[in-house]
Amino acid sequence: MSLLLQLKSTLKHNVAASSKLVSWNPSGDCCSWGGVTWDSSGHVVGLDLSSELISGGFNSSSSLFSLQHLQRLNLANNSFNDSQIPSGFGKLGNLIYLNLSSAGFSGQIPIEISRLTRLVTIDFSILYFLGLPTLKLENPNLRKLLQNLRELRELHLNGKLRSLSSIRLDNNNFSAPVPEFLANFLNLTLLRLSSCGLHGTFPEKIFQVPTLQILDLSNDKLLQGSLPKFPQNGSLGTLVLSDTKFSGKVPYSIGNLKRLTRIELAGCDFSGPIPNSMADLTQLVYLDLSNNKFSGSIPPFSLSKNLTRINLSHNYLTGPISSSHWDGLVNLVTLDLRDNSLNGSLPMLLFSLPSLQKIQLSNNKFSGPLSKFSVVPFSVLETLDSSSNNLEGPIPVSVFDLHCLNILDLSSNKFNGTVELSSFQKLGNLSTLSLSYNFLSTNASVGNPTSPLLSNLTTLKLASCKLSTLPDLSTQSRLTHLDLSDNQIRGSIPNWIWKIDDIGTYMSFTIFFSLPKNNITGSIPRSICNATYLQVLDFSDNDFSGEIPSCLIQNEALAVLNLGRNKFVGTIHGELLHKCLLRTLDLSENLLQGNIPESLVNCKELEILNLGNNQIDDIFPCWLKNISSLRVLVLRANKFHGTIGCPKSNSTWATLQIVDLAFNNFSGKLPAKCLSTWTAMMAGENEVQSKLKILQFRVQQFSQLYYQDTVRVISKGQIQSSIGNLRQLESLDLSQNRLSGEIPTQLANLNFLSVLNLSFNQLVGRIPTGNQLQTFSPNSFVGNRGLCGFPVNVSCEDATPPASDDGHSGSGMEIKWEYIAPEIGFVTGLGIVIWPLVLCRRWRKCYYKHVDRILSRILQGRASGGRRAHRIRLRRRRM
Repeated sequence: MSLLLQLKSTLKHNVAASSKLVSWNPSGDCCSWGGVTWDSSGHVVGLDLSSELISGGFNSSSSLFSLQHLQRLNLANNSFNDSQIPSGFGKLGNLIYLNLSSAGFSGQIPIEISRLTRLVTIDFSILYFLGLPTLKLENPNLRKLLQNLRELRELHLNGKLRSLSSIRLDNNNFSAPVPEFLANFLNLTLLRLSSCGLHGTFPEKIFQVPTLQILDLSNDKLLQGSLPKFPQNGSLGTLVLSDTKFSGKVPYSIGNLKRLTRIELAGCDFSGPIPNSMADLTQLVYLDLSNNKFSGSIPPFSLSKNLTRINLSHNYLTGPISSSHWDGLVNLVTLDLRDNSLNGSLPMLLFSLPSLQKIQLSNNKFSGPLSKFSVVPFSVLETLDSSSNNLEGPIPVSVFDLHCLNILDLSSNKFNGTVELSSFQKLGNLSTLSLSYNFLSTNASVGNPTSPLLSNLTTLKLASCKLSTLPDLSTQSRLTHLDLSDNQIRGSIPNWIWKIDDIGTYMSFTIFFSLPKNNITGSIPRSICNATYLQVLDFSDNDFSGEIPSCLIQNEALAVLNLGRNKFVGTIHGELLHKCLLRTLDLSENLLQGNIPESLVNCKELEILNLGNNQIDDIFPCWLKNISSLRVLVLRANKFHGTIGCPKSNSTWATLQIVDLAFNNFSGKLPAKCLSTWTAMMAGENEVQSKLKILQFRVQQFSQLYYQDTVRVISKGQIQSSIGNLRQLESLDLSQNRLSGEIPTQLANLNFLSVLNLSFNQLVGRIPTGNQLQTFSPNSFVGNRGLCGFPVNVSCEDATPPASDDGHSGSGMEIKWEYIAPEIGFVTGLGIVIWPLVLCRRWRKCYYKHVDRILSRILQGRASGGRRAHRIRLRRRRM
C-alpha cells in the first residue's frame, strides 16, 4: 500500500477528473482503491490508471517498478509529457499485459522491454495527430525488441511508430484488410506484406508515401485495388503486386517513377494498353506483366538501357514487335512474351543483343519466316522458345551458331523442309530439343557413338516429324523425356533399347517414354522394367502383340500406362503393389481376356481405367468403390455379366464422371440408388473446367511437362451445334445389354440429357411423351421389339410383347425405372470434350486441326445410311 501511495505522490493528475487515484486514501479500505487488483496474499497484481489525465513523467526509480508481483499494467490515454518510456519497465518480470497506448510517451522504445518474457499483450498504439512526436523502433528495431517474447500473442501498433522505415511481415496469415494508417509512416521505405492473406481494398495513399522505395503485396489473392496517379519524382523502385486482384489500367503517370527498377504485376486483372510512358523508365531492370488482360501494342522500350528482363506472358496484347523497341536493351538478359496475342514477324535484332540469355515467345501469333540472323560473338543465348506460333519456312542455319543453347523449342509452328538431326551435334550444351508438330521431315540420326556431342540431351520431342525409323539414342545416357508420337516408325524397336545392359545404361533415368501413333510391331520384353524411374509409358495406337509383361503392371513409379489400340493378348496378370501410383491405365481395344485383377484396388490414386473393347469376362468390379479418386470407368464392349453396380454397398462413387458400360451382357435391374449418388455427374458450368485437370498428369512435381489423356466419346447420330450452349452436358448409353422393363416417364423431363442410347435391350411399353425424348432419333431405341410410340413409329395398339428368349437371362426381370433420378445422365461424358474447346485456346487449336477429318467421316456415315459410331478424339498434348 505504501508503494502505491508513494506512486500517487509523484504523479500529476487532475483531481476533479480522477475516478481512481482520488480514491487512494490511506485512511480508507485499500481493497476499494480504484484501478487496483490484489491477490490473496495482499500483493498488487493489477493496476489500471487509464484515462486519469496524468501529466508529467516518471523515471526508472519510480515506486511503480517495485511492484514485483504486478501482472497487468494499463497507463493508456494519459499525457506523460512526451517523455521516453523508462527502462525500469524491464524490472516488472511478471507482466503479461502492458498497455501504453496514447499515453503520451515518445522517443525510442527501450530494449529493456524485451526482458518481459511472460508478456502476452503489448499495446503501443496511439491516435495520430500531425506534428506530434511518437515512439520509435530504430535501435533496437522491432525484431530485436520482440525476439525474446515467446509468449506474445497480441502486438498493437496502430497509428504508432511513424518513424519506422522498414516493415516486413511476409508469410503470415492476418486475414485482414491493409490498415490505412500505414500511409502516415513518413519515413517508410520498405513494406513487404506478401502471402499474408490480406483482403479488402488496398489504400491508394500508401502508393504515394514520398519515401517508399519497395512495395511487395504478392500472393495476397483476395486483395483488391488499383494503381493511383503517381506524383513526379517518386522514390518507388520496386513494385510487386503479382497474384492479387488488382485491376484497372496502369496509369500513364507510372512514367513519373524514374527510379523504378522492378515491376511485377503478373496474375492480376489489369487491362487496357501498356502506357508508352514505361519507355521513360530508364532504370527498369525487370518487367513482368504476365497473366493479365493487357491489349494493344508494346511500348517502345528503346530508352530502357538497363532492362534485363521483360515478361508479358498470359495477356491479350496485339500488334507486331518493332526491332526499334530493342535498340537500347544492351543489358537485356531475359525476354519473356509468352501467352499473348502478339503478331507480326520476329525482330532478328533480338539475336544481336549481347547479354540476352532467354527468348521466350511461345503461344502468340507471330508469323512469317524465322529469317537468317547474325549471331554476336560469344553469344550467351541459352533458351530459344518460339513454340505455338505461326512461324513458317525452313529452320535457319543460324540456329546452329548459338553454341550456348541449352533449350531449343520450335514446336507447333509451320516450319517446313528437311532437318538433318546430325546438325544439332554442333550444339554441345543442348539438353532440350523440341521440333514437334510442324511440317518438317527429319532423319533418324541424333548422335554419333564415336563423337557423342549430345551427351547432355535430357528431353527430345520429335512428334509428327515424319520419322520412319527410331533415332539412334545409344549415346543419350541422360535422356529423361522421349516423345516420338505420331510418326511413321515401322518394324520392331531396335535391340539396343531393350537389352538389359543397355536399359541400365541408356534408359535407367527415363521418366517419359511416348511412341503412340506409329506402326511398331513385336512384343514388349521384360527388360523394359529395368527403367525403374519410368512415370509415363505410352505405346498406344501401334501394332504391338504378345502379352503385357507383368513387371510393367508392378512398376512402383509408373503413373500413366497407355497400351490401348494394339494387339496384346492373354490376361492382365501381375500383382499391383501397395505402393501403386497408377493414375491412368488404358488397355482398351486389344485382345485381352480373363478378369480385372483385384489388386488394382491398391492404386489409390487411379483416376482413369479404360478396358473397353477387349474380351474380358468378369462381373461388375464392385471393389473399385474403394478407389476414391476414380473419375473415368470404361468397360465397354467386353463380356461383363451380372448386375450393374453394388447393391450391398453404401458407396456414393462421388468422383465418377464418365461411365461406359455399353455392349456387354449386363442384366437385371438398373441400380437407381447407386446412379443417383454419383454426384460428380451433377457438375455445373463453373465446376466442369476445374474437373478437367484430373485428366492431366504432371511429370515430376516441379516440372512444366505434363501428359494429357485422350477422351473418346462414342455417339450414335449427329451432335447438334447447340450442345455447346447447354449448362450441363450429359450422356446416357445403356445399349447392347439385356435390360428390361418400361422406360420411365421421368426420363422425358431430363432437359439436360443430350445423348441417349437405349438400343438393343429388352425394353417394352410406350415411349414416354415429352419434349426431351421426342428429340432423339429412332436409333436411340432400335432393337427393343416391345417399344412403341414416337419416335419408333410403332402404334402401341398394334404392338405385341417380344418373344421369350431362352438365351437371355433377363426373362421375368423388370426395371423399376421410377427410382431413376435425373442425375443418371453422365455429365461430363460430352462436357469433358466440349468445354475444353470453349474455355481453352490451346485445346481448340488441337481440335481444329482434326475437325475436317471428323466432319468427313460423319457425312460419309450419313450418306451410307448406316448406324456407324463416330468418334470424337482430342489429341494428346505433351508440353
